Amino acid sequence: MKPAGPGVKLTYDDYVRFPEDGMRHELIDGAHYVTPSPNHEHQHVLGELFGAIWSHVKAHPIGRVYVAPFDVLFSRVDVVEPDILYMSNETAARIITPQNVQGAPDLVVEIASPGTTRRDATIKYELYQRFGVAEYWIVDPEAKVIRIHRNESGRFGTPIELSRDMADVLTTPLLPGFELPLTRLFQSL
Repeated sequence: MKPAGPGVKLTYDDYVRFPEDGMRHELIDGAHYVTPSPNHEHQHVLGELFGAIWSHVKAHPIGRVYVAPFDVLFSRVDVVEPDILYMSNETAARIITPQNVQGAPDLVVEIASPGTTRRDATIKYELYQRFGVAEYWIVDPEAKVIRIHRNESGRFGTPIELSRDMADVLTTPLLPGFELPLTRLFQSL
């Protein structure tokens, strides 16, 4: 596939032709972003967090949780693969298709890596806010913090920062009864 010229926006039709090369390919406003395979810390935190949410949803069947790679199409030029995404049963019934998710999940989680930290906090933040994601978590394994952005009337409000050093516990109104101590999430790092 030839790279797009200046000012050309790629679409989902282009996206499905990207190589299966072990890299994460995403489109944001038609621009192609490629991220290499994540490091050990990223994968460890991803496994711990996904496992905790999955166990909660399994015990309380209120929705569905997925781990990357799973395409989320916000538009023909906005296609991403969040590290973790959660949808209530009601949201899932509206936006899950056999191939992908077409619309805003209730919760999107990105686990920052050295190559993605800035993009997660700027470009993806704007994308998730614009398309109405209810909660966006940015997990920073290096700092051992989670920044929670909650949608308030169409915009993300002031972020809530939880820290392992403060022995904070992760909760969310999207998953009633869910509690994850950050000391547990980041215990092996």
